[in-house]
Amino acid sequence: MKIAQINIYQYDTPIKGKPYRMSNTVMHHFDSTIVEIITDKQITGYGETCPVGPVYQPQHAMGARAALKEMGPHLIGQNPLAFRNVYRAMDHCLNGHNYAKAAVDMALWDICGKFYGARVCDLLGGAVRETIPSYYSIGVCPVDEAVDIAKEKQKEGYPRLQLKVGGRSLEEDIAVIRKVSEILEPGIRLAADANRSWTTRDAVLLSSACRKTAFVMEQPCNTYEENMSLKGRVCHPIYLDENTENLGIVLKAVSDHLADGFGFKVTRLGGISAMLTVREVCREMKKPMTCDDAWGGDIVAAACVHLGATVEPGLFEGAWLAAPYNAKNYDPENGINIVNGHIEVPKGPGLGILPDTTMWGKPVMAFN
Repeated sequence: MKIAQINIYQYDTPIKGKPYRMSNTVMHHFDSTIVEIITDKQITGYGETCPVGPVYQPQHAMGARAALKEMGPHLIGQNPLAFRNVYRAMDHCLNGHNYAKAAVDMALWDICGKFYGARVCDLLGGAVRETIPSYYSIGVCPVDEAVDIAKEKQKEGYPRLQLKVGGRSLEEDIAVIRKVSEILEPGIRLAADANRSWTTRDAVLLSSACRKTAFVMEQPCNTYEENMSLKGRVCHPIYLDENTENLGIVLKAVSDHLADGFGFKVTRLGGISAMLTVREVCREMKKPMTCDDAWGGDIVAAACVHLGATVEPGLFEGAWLAAPYNAKNYDPENGINIVNGHIEVPKGPGLGILPDTTMWGKPVMAFN
């Protein structure tokens, strides 16, 4: 079997409700890039990458499409079942840009599952459960609003809540963490995600002020070195997110005893294949992890769910998906949705998503 054609689509994912606010950006819609790989056996696979705007990390949507334009012609004729050979072909013609390569990687796993008649989670070693927990991210907002959302979401069944913090006064961050923690029922876990926005001073001060409140500090500061300097100076576990751009950094964070857990983005690390490796690292070292992505629709969401279904329950913090914010599904029948704070693993082969490609319009580029 060979790759016969690759189509690249651009789709503006509309946000349902109010704009999404983080410490460093406010987004009104998200620019998603979708990869469609068609084989000479007429098996089609889909992948997706959707950075949260151009300032969340160095990755950005136009960069993804530029990278795919560079790599696309070199992938025609490759065997889509030979994952490493396809990755070598991508690496040979373009250095880095894991977030673009991740979309190709997802499409390959989708094709592989359809070829063998198996779900991606089964190819990854098997699902340990058919429904996985999600977690809800409460954007940067006033204290009272955050409390109301937290009450609503825990009633909906979310076992974990994440508070976006930063980009405002430290006093406001302290107040929202304290007030939200006060209304949480036993067993509901809390994370405060600064998205790299705190100084080391602010991280230390906030942790000390909230000493009696149980939560994890997710990516408190910008650089690895800044976060490393917090060890022994804060009262709360540190999870790394944005710093985890490759396997080497994950191994270093474990070796340095910096990360007490991880917030992993499938596309940042390079796709399902890379996540399979870090999953095993976390299993061996007993590090909790999430299976998330920055944004996107049913395709990248399905990849997160299939991966999450294979993680040991005691080490799985949940899968964050953009589904609650997205106005519509790519697949009206099999699309990924969160029900009672949990997500059902797709049943069909591959990723289990059969998208309505007409909603994306015509491809912005094609290779054959």
